[in-house]
Amino acid sequence: MKKIIPIEEGDYYWSDEGYRVFTPQYHLKRGYCCESGCRHCPYGYNVKTNKQ
Repeated sequence: MKKIIPIEEGDYYWSDEGYRVFTPQYHLKRGYCCESGCRHCPYGYNVKTNKQ
């Protein structure tokens, strides 16, 4: 079961389209890459090559 990470100030912002965009701060707190091609992935994942 995945650990629930409480969302705090600075963990996300709202895009112009109305989507919640997680920041590198949140991704680092989560502790792993989800391999979804997140906009601010601090782990260096590349969707095109499927590698970190």
